Formats: sequence, structure tokens, C-alpha cells
Amino acid sequence: MGSNIWTCPPWGLKLSTPIAAVCFAFISSSAGWATPTVESVAATSTTTTLGTVATIEPPPLPPLGGAEEFLPVPSPVIQLVIRLGDRRVYVYEGETLKDSFPIAIGRSGWETPTGTHEVIQMIQNPAWENPFTGDVIPGGDIENPLGQRWIGFWTDGTNFVGFHGTPNEESVGNAASHGCIRMYNRDVVKLFEMVEMGTQVTVVP
Repeated sequence: MGSNIWTCPPWGLKLSTPIAAVCFAFISSSAGWATPTVESVAATSTTTTLGTVATIEPPPLPPLGGAEEFLPVPSPVIQLVIRLGDRRVYVYEGETLKDSFPIAIGRSGWETPTGTHEVIQMIQNPAWENPFTGDVIPGGDIENPLGQRWIGFWTDGTNFVGFHGTPNEESVGNAASHGCIRMYNRDVVKLFEMVEMGTQVTVVP
């Protein structure tokens, strides 16, 4: 073998061993240059005609941590609790009481159904049809018995029960409806913005 010098074509830069690079090893022989081979030599520094180049080790990556660090924090769930004896509906955000409103409930023979339900209808300015005459009062009419909002949460397939406004504000606080939850229009508008389809509604005595 002629020389211990490693040559990395095409630049012809001569590097003394050991080197921190992959080079083509050219071995001189009487027949000329042999077929190049690829070899890897590990080292902490490389000495070249240009000087010594240090090998820089990358710093270790920090641990990623748990998946919860990258997930959005869920908002507390809104749920409604109607206490018939209190004549009020309570709005909870998680376990925290956020608001409450006075209500009218179903009168004797038309009691508001107790149990756990969920919001199944949400209508702004609902129209009302008289169940006896078929006459319709359009939504937005000041005489509309449903007021400015409807939030349905119970049905037997034919009849529906829900929160709604009322032009008869003096009935709020009493057992006066056919099962529905009457509210002041300003309150049902506010409640409408706090709930969504599927919001849980629990009715207790």
C-alpha cells in the first residue's frame, strides 16, 4: 500500500486518519487506482489541511410528557335542574350554580313530567297553533303564548313539553301551564343562549 492518506473526490481534500466522515478510500497500486469503497470512521474530531473541526453532539430531546398537555381543556358541561317546589330552574356549569330563573309549572292534571330529559328542540320566535281551533299565532306576535323562544325537552310522540316565554307574566311562579315551563321572555332568551341540543334537563319535585 502506498499512502495512509484518505482522499475524498471530487475536491481532492486530503484527510489524515481518524476522520469523522464517510469517504471514498482510494488505494494506490501498480495498476493505478483501485475501485473505490465506502467506509465510515468514527472520531471526535477531524484534522484537515484547513484545521481541526470538532464533532458536535446534538443535545438530548426533552420528554414529551403526557398526552393531556397537548389536548384542549374541556369546558364544564351545562345542565338544567327544575325544582317544581321552588318554581325555579337552576343552571349548573359542572357542579357550580351559574344562574337560576323563576318559572311557572304544570297545573293539577297537567303536571310537568319529572325525571331526566334532554333538550330536543330549539326554536326562536316559535309560532303557536291553538289545539282546539287550529288557529295559528305567528312567531314574534306579542300575543303568542310561547313568547320569544321555545326549548323542548320532553315528548310522548304527540305532545311536547318545554321552556317558553309568555305574554302572561303574572302566571310565572305559579302552577298554571299544561305541563310546560313558562318564563319571562327576557329570561328564556338568556336561557336559550346557554343551552344546546342534548343539554340535560332534570325535573325533580
